[in-house]
Amino acid sequence: MTDSVDVVVIGGGPGGAAAATLVAQKGHRVLLLERAPEPRFKIGESLMPATWWTLERLGVLEKLKASPFVRKHSVQFFGKSGKPSAPFYFQEADPHESSVTWQVLRSEFDALLLDNAQEHGVEVRRGAAVKDVLFEGDRAVGVDCGDAQIAARVVVDATGQSALLARKLGLLQRDPGLRKASVFTHFKGALRDTGIDEGATLVIHTADASAWFWYIPLPDDRVSVGWVGAPEVLAGHPGGDPQAFFDQQAAACGEIRRRLLDARGARQVLPIQVLRDFSYRSSQIAGDGWVLVGDAFGFLDPIYSSGVFLALQSGALAADSINAALATDDPSAERLGAHGPGFVAGMEAMRKLVYAFYEPEFSFAKFLARHPGHRGDITHLLVGNLSRPSDRLFAAMGEMVRLPDDARLAEPAAIGGPR
Repeated sequence: MTDSVDVVVIGGGPGGAAAATLVAQKGHRVLLLERAPEPRFKIGESLMPATWWTLERLGVLEKLKASPFVRKHSVQFFGKSGKPSAPFYFQEADPHESSVTWQVLRSEFDALLLDNAQEHGVEVRRGAAVKDVLFEGDRAVGVDCGDAQIAARVVVDATGQSALLARKLGLLQRDPGLRKASVFTHFKGALRDTGIDEGATLVIHTADASAWFWYIPLPDDRVSVGWVGAPEVLAGHPGGDPQAFFDQQAAACGEIRRRLLDARGARQVLPIQVLRDFSYRSSQIAGDGWVLVGDAFGFLDPIYSSGVFLALQSGALAADSINAALATDDPSAERLGAHGPGFVAGMEAMRKLVYAFYEPEFSFAKFLARHPGHRGDITHLLVGNLSRPSDRLFAAMGEMVRLPDDARLAEPAAIGGPR
């Protein structure tokens, strides 16, 4: 080993930056290794309001308030007829400043979080690729960077959808009920709403309700637009050209056509991007000497913009578990994964809401017409207050749609070390 630290974090996205910062704040030596030499484009541009509380702990709220990022007050849904729902204004759930959040350019947002980590004492190395996690028996003891091996009391995997450790240990589980693909890009000059609705995230069904578009206003007159649907629909497009597929789908969706194609001066400014089959989760969140955060643990369908929120929350919760483990010199699976059951319970609440959205006969308008008393529960979920809605909400939803059973974490003893 050429170096030794208390904690090594692999990956500099929101989850890794949050975990590293909050552990370093307790005086521990933290090394964060980020593969990319410079901040890069990523999807996941819409924040949920509940990210506010982790951003407050990280000490970046004032920087965000001074940023050009668009303020987001609500989410609005468009049915297959093109008719919009009433906006779900987050302040209905909690009239606090945390109920207004941001639409961000991820390259700039991620750079802000990494710079903040350095300001809090994290040693950040950009352009540092980790080839493997090192084990002694079942315990992680460091990382191999090719030209150097670094010892650590705790290894944090924040490698995003590369999911280094979950793949190495055979822990990844796809969600068969959420097999989706997305095709997305950015436009300039597209139609934007005004006033309090200017920064709203729009979720727009296609005419046959088999797919949907996101529509997210960004700084510098940009709008992020993405199609999400069954991967076989994309794969079956004649010629297999994602750009031609996006153009066809946008032209066939009345609200997207109105905002993009009918808007004078709207032009595409980013090459088409494609993601496939993206809902998954690890069966374990921690082991002896290691813990997973953000997309390295799991990723949920982007319908409610939960990706960055879950990454930040898991990073903050993992930091609390790591700090407790280091204080007692006990980096065991049980100690490092102490936050796991509570975090997964919240993720399951969001997953049920995702399943409901994809049921052909479900709509928020229909549900709330039958159960108006649950509007606040749904708004809490859209805010990110995942512990607030009661079982009664999902019991009522279960009368209309099929909801999945709760997934649970495996017992640490069943996992073991590398295979």
